[in-house]
This record gives sequence, structure tokens and C-alpha cells, in this order.
Amino acid sequence: MAGTNDLDSAISAAGEPISETEALNRLRQNGDHSHQYYAAWWLGRMRSRHPEAVPLLQGALRRRQPREATSCVEQNAVARNAARALGKLGDPQAIPDLLSTMDDDDDGLREAAARALGELRAEEAVPLLCQRLASGVTGAGAPQASGNPRLREPCEAMLEALGDIGVSDPGVLVVIEPFLAHDRPLIRSAAARALFQLTGDERWGRRLVELLAHPQLQVRRAALMDLGAVGWRLALEPIRSTLAENSLKLIALRGLVENGQGPPDTETVLMAMDDLL
Repeated sequence: MAGTNDLDSAISAAGEPISETEALNRLRQNGDHSHQYYAAWWLGRMRSRHPEAVPLLQGALRRRQPREATSCVEQNAVARNAARALGKLGDPQAIPDLLSTMDDDDDGLREAAARALGELRAEEAVPLLCQRLASGVTGAGAPQASGNPRLREPCEAMLEALGDIGVSDPGVLVVIEPFLAHDRPLIRSAAARALFQLTGDERWGRRLVELLAHPQLQVRRAALMDLGAVGWRLALEPIRSTLAENSLKLIALRGLVENGQGPPDTETVLMAMDDLL
């Protein structure tokens, strides 16, 4: 069985620049999973429009294997990258395969599929996402086991997917709201982001701004990305003054330009971006 370090080394070695034709050829073959892994990433990263790209990625996703302690994980690594790529390519024909993946035992694969369904704005996914989150912070949001930091469900990805899909049904809001009280700030940030996207209620924007003052840099980074995603322009000054990398502040401010409206105006946000360059 190849270990994680071995797989990472193989993927790194396979990561030389390639063409679209080579990426497709690598995904067709079944002998070298590290080449398939890189090919799936490449097709998503480059937003391939080749007619074979989506069917090949769907095939890679369908070839996922049960994740067992005694089995090799390379095939699931390929499937996870295939799911991510399918979200980036934006083709709705991938939605049924991604929905079926949401029942997989591999929580990393469920996470990748949830994010992809959010990118695809797949309204068909809303009932399933709500079902998996319905048990709240003591169920879906609880740790898998003592000493295991992973949660029973990839709540952050699922909450963000619900916000990105945009179905603001009261039943969806009821599922999301309990996660505002989760003990992990990244989950609270994802819940506030989703609620802001679905309702436009500024109190959820203020929740995100509060997280910009969190002592952990990782949390401040997440809040920056979430504020950019929702485009709340009243967060301009908190974004600009938070203690985080200017590169991430610029990404968040670009989100205010692309996703926001109202005060401050676009010119003011652009001027703030110039000040960070």
C-alpha cells in the first residue's frame, strides 16, 4: 500500500506542464493514478472545454473505491480531484454523479462533491444537503471519534454549498442556523456566509466582520474569503484593517467589486485595492 507521502511524491513528479491532449490521455489510462490525479486537476484548473473532459471526469468519479484501512487510497484521490474539476467546468450533466457521491463513506469525497454542487448551483442537491446537516451541531457537526478532528459531515463545504445554490426556503434556513453556535469558528463563518447569501440580512455580515478580529489567522482568512463571496461592501474598512496577508485582502475586496452593490461605490473599493498593492 502506498502511503500518503509516496502518493504526494508521485503526484509532484507527475505535475510537469502538460497539454490538454496529454491530460485527456492520462485520464483515459488506468495504470498510473498519480497521472490521473494531475490530469483531473489540470482539466479543472484550465477550465477545459473539450467534449471528452466531463465524461472522462465522470468516469473517474464513478471508479471510486471504498476507503478502507487496508486498501490503497489513490483511486479515491483521483475521484476527489475529478469532483473538484467537475464543479469548475460548470456542466450540469455532472450533477447526478456528484449527487450519488454524497452518500460515499469518504468524507473528503463528500466535501469535494458538495463544493462542486455549490459551484454548479445544483438546486437538486438542496434536499440531500439539508438531510445530511439536519442533525445539527451534535450530529453532523460532532467529531467523528475521540481524538479525530474531522466532523461526521464536511459541514463547512455543505453550508457554503447551500449558500451558493441560493434556495432561500425557510426549511433551508432552519437547517443552517444552528451551526452559528458551533464551537469551531470556521463552521460559524460558513453558516453566516450562507445565511447572508440566502437572506441579505446584514446581521450575518456583522457576524463575519466579528471573525476578522479572531486571534487565529486561519479564521481571519476564512472570514475574508466569506465576506468577498457575499460581497458585503460595508465590510470594506474591516477587511482593509484586519491582520492578514494583503493578497487575501485583495481577493476579498475583488469579491466586493464583483459580488456587491451599494455603498461604498465600486470606485472606492478599487481605490482601497490600489492602496494594498
